[in-house]
Amino acid sequence: MKTYMLKKEDVKNRNWYLVDAKGKVLGRLAAKVARILSGKNSPSYTPGVDSGDGVIVINAKDIAITGNKATTKLYTRYSGYPGGLHTKTFDKMLEEKPEEIIRHAVKGMLPKNKLASNMIARLKVYKDAEHSQQSQAPKKLEV
Repeated sequence: MKTYMLKKEDVKNRNWYLVDAKGKVLGRLAAKVARILSGKNSPSYTPGVDSGDGVIVINAKDIAITGNKATTKLYTRYSGYPGGLHTKTFDKMLEEKPEEIIRHAVKGMLPKNKLASNMIARLKVYKDAEHSQQSQAPKKLEV
């Protein structure tokens, strides 16, 4: 038996999946989405080839978390200047940019290599149920 290794040229058409985040736990949702983006759900998965599919996440404002992370989980960013460390709690991020919460969680679960930027580019996150990706004809995926 020979082992089949997928080549970059063999990746032709990608599937798109629609995931509803309403009431779903953030970490579990992010893990499933990262798995689809990296192509690990496919039988022809090859680590060095970006063979993943695209994912559209809707209702990001209705994401759930467990425990008391709403007040203790912090999102930090640093401008590079002295005194430029900015922190926000989960509650504040949920009010201002709920899409960024899911994008941040999924990006942390993707591989740390050159393929990750292409994978995260295929993730589309929307705050509400409306999305502008109808032309991709996404298949509904229950997570």
